[in-house]
Amino acid sequence: MSLRRTRLQRALAAIAPEHSDEHARAEQSPRLIELLGLLGQALLAGSQPTNEVAATLSSLARVYGRPGVRVVVLPTVVLIEDPGVARDAPSIFEVTQSTLRLDQVADIERLIARAAHDRTDPASAIQRAQEIIAAPPRFGFWRSLLGHTLLAVGFGLVMNPIPAALPVYAILGLAIGALVLLGSRVRTLSLVLPVLAAFTATAVIGLIAPDLGSGSTLSLVTPALASLLPGLTLTIAAVELTNGQIIAGASRLVYGLATLALLAFGLYVGIVVTGISHPHTSSAPHLGPWAPWVGVVLVAVGYYLYSVAPKRSLPWILFALALAYAAQLLGHTLLGPTLSGLVGALIAVPAIYLVAHFPSAPPPGVMLTCAYWMMVPGTMGFIGLTEAVSGTAGGGGILMQTAGAVLSIAIGMIIGTGLSRDTGAFARAWQRERTHHLS
Repeated sequence: MSLRRTRLQRALAAIAPEHSDEHARAEQSPRLIELLGLLGQALLAGSQPTNEVAATLSSLARVYGRPGVRVVVLPTVVLIEDPGVARDAPSIFEVTQSTLRLDQVADIERLIARAAHDRTDPASAIQRAQEIIAAPPRFGFWRSLLGHTLLAVGFGLVMNPIPAALPVYAILGLAIGALVLLGSRVRTLSLVLPVLAAFTATAVIGLIAPDLGSGSTLSLVTPALASLLPGLTLTIAAVELTNGQIIAGASRLVYGLATLALLAFGLYVGIVVTGISHPHTSSAPHLGPWAPWVGVVLVAVGYYLYSVAPKRSLPWILFALALAYAAQLLGHTLLGPTLSGLVGALIAVPAIYLVAHFPSAPPPGVMLTCAYWMMVPGTMGFIGLTEAVSGTAGGGGILMQTAGAVLSIAIGMIIGTGLSRDTGAFARAWQRERTHHLS
């Protein structure tokens, strides 16, 4: 998720001045650099924008009395240089681990907050970070597979709630979920996973529901492929580009577009092999207005299981998803579908940062990542690219809408995070002024 380090950065910035003088002559041990590099790797693996990772690491370095530390962050590498340590070159930390689970993201955020508050010994913090990264998932293969199946059915109810399609969503979610989970264990499979998953989904439709598939292939396939769609990647790329991170944003944008192209190619090959007609929107009757809200609940449970969210975080995940969906519906009514994500992010981001102050709530990064799944520009891009490749009219227009949706969500994220930051700063300043007058 996104601009979700801001709360930590505010805490770090508030603590740094208090200890910077006291620790101006702090140890120059390379262990601090190692800690910063390890945390940077974990933050990138948790889908953080590079500008936010760099800001967090720099703030943490100031807390430890090393304000001169220079940090450069790219999507797959962290470079750190401390002028106070004699080295011929900056320390380089390559991101090699796979994407972190939600429980790992939450633990890393708590570790950073604790290190900022207590100035934890770097060696102890390194050991704890390594334990978090190496921790096995709380849920096994079958629970994760169930979660992916619920995700597919839930997104199907949100996007295309056709009664006859519900069993197809479940079967496709099960099949694609098995491929995705196996791909995380078999490197060779992971290399061709987008193409294979899209082809498999199309082939399954051709076998079990050819009549239904001939009317709405894309509508049936897309929910099951939601876990592979690069919507979050494209949104983070837009955030990085708007923050001046040209190399990071451009490379992430290319990666997201390449993933979309692979998925579209797999679907197109499946259409050609199975003989299903070119995809188009289905005209079948939909379920009532209650169906998308049931879908939101299923997505929450599915995401909790599939991404191994922290314990007792399910109600908060449901809150984030429902809030994002409701805000996006409001934006759709006010501004249309392309700009609905702007309103969604403007409302969801400050609200999530606010409720994250509750003791039982998970860190904001967990809820924000879930909320962004409700804003699915990757889905529109996949549909538009596939229709453009297959020669269906309107594909180019959908691609343009996707670009607008990505930018609108990114701008909403930036403005929403800025509102949260400024409101928090005002509240703290007011509290300090009130305390000063009372004393």
